[in-house]
Amino acid sequence: MGTLERGSEEPLEVLRAKYLDYCSAQVADLLLYLTPDEIYLLAQRAYREESEEGELSYVEMVQSATDWLSQKVALPPFEVWLEDYQAHPESYAEYFIGLWKSEVETKTSLDD
Repeated sequence: MGTLERGSEEPLEVLRAKYLDYCSAQVADLLLYLTPDEIYLLAQRAYREESEEGELSYVEMVQSATDWLSQKVALPPFEVWLEDYQAHPESYAEYFIGLWKSEVETKTSLDD
C-alpha cells in the first residue's frame, strides 16, 4: 500500500492524506469565524487579485475566499507536521474532518 515513513505504522499515502485533511480543517476553521460580509470582501479582494471581473455566486465567493486563505495561512510543511504528528498523534485527532479516509479509500479502489 506504500512505503512507511520514519518508523510510522501508517503508510505514506495515509499520512499525506491526513496532512491534507489537517490543512483543510485549519482553513475551514478560519472560514467559520468569518461573517458573510467578511467572506464577500475577502472573495472580492481575491477575485480582483486574479484580475477577474463580473459577479460571483455565493459558492464562488466561498471557494475564492477558501483559496485565498489557504495561500495566506501559515501551515507547516509536510515534514514538520509529520514529525509532530508521529510524536503526538492523539493531539491531532480533533483536527481531522474525515477527508483523509475517503482519499485513502479512493486510492485503494484505484489500485485494485
